[in-house]
Amino acid sequence: MSDNSNASDAVWIGFDLGGTKMLAVAYDNDLKPLGRRRRKTKGADGAESGLERIEATIADALEDAEVERDRVAGIGIGCPGPVDPIKGHILTAVNLGWDDVPVAAELTKRFKCPTWVLNDVDAGVYGEYRFGAARGARCAVGIFPGTGIGGGCVYDDIILHGKNITCMEIGHTRISSSSRTSGFDLTGTLEAEASRMTIAAEAAKAAYRGDAPYLLKHAGTDLSDIRSGALAQSVANGDKAIKELIESTCETIGIGVVNIVHLLAPDMIVLGGGLVEAMEELIVSTVKKTARRHCLEPYRNTFDVVPAKLGDDAAVLGAAAWARKKADV
Repeated sequence: MSDNSNASDAVWIGFDLGGTKMLAVAYDNDLKPLGRRRRKTKGADGAESGLERIEATIADALEDAEVERDRVAGIGIGCPGPVDPIKGHILTAVNLGWDDVPVAAELTKRFKCPTWVLNDVDAGVYGEYRFGAARGARCAVGIFPGTGIGGGCVYDDIILHGKNITCMEIGHTRISSSSRTSGFDLTGTLEAEASRMTIAAEAAKAAYRGDAPYLLKHAGTDLSDIRSGALAQSVANGDKAIKELIESTCETIGIGVVNIVHLLAPDMIVLGGGLVEAMEELIVSTVKKTARRHCLEPYRNTFDVVPAKLGDDAAVLGAAAWARKKADV
């Protein structure tokens, strides 16, 4: 534990390492933000360069907060992919091309304070559990549909993980007999059936066939242009095929929620990410209705499905709060 971890002037760093951007926020001992800095990740430059960028981004956030390094009591960092939360290693981050990176040891050496490494979705769910949509829940599960589908679970203020690896890979659970894949051998997974990438591919087909004229005119059929906002605009402007596609996808996610409810009995399911933010009412209501319809009767009214509240700050706030908690243990 850092000597500063119980001092009123202690500063905690929350960090979100994303595939395209990284965000550092410095918080005071009450977890109120003092300063922040964002920059591009440039993961393709390699892990060593990435660690240099992480250090520089934290240093910039401290400068923005007008805080010296020696006041930092701990760092929490959310990283993509499976991580070893005990050693503080990224095990593999496919979208960065990084494998077995000792993030905690490196940041502890550079900032002379303890560092805790989390999966980025775990960090986001913990942020929502402590300060956002799941505040007051006993057990909260987060599902974040994006390029893939991430998941995380907080149970009685503890982030669930295995002995030395993170868990809750909800996107890689099989829910269908479909032959559709999401980049590895297992077919019919939640990610293969219901990620934003899958939605975009099906939407492009609908636009190409002439079934989504607004989408075709304003976004075309290139997957890189069919993002969450484009899909939301398509629905809002009367492309019935895209609305039906979104609803069908949300029903699939709803079945994923049924599996989670039967396994963990969470009282709160939090849906987050850009796709949910773009069509919050449609997505949340469809997932909730589907989940409740298909759950065993005793479980039907034991949970709620809610949209995330904290946006981009969920992971940084959750990571800082986790570091603050662990330092006090």
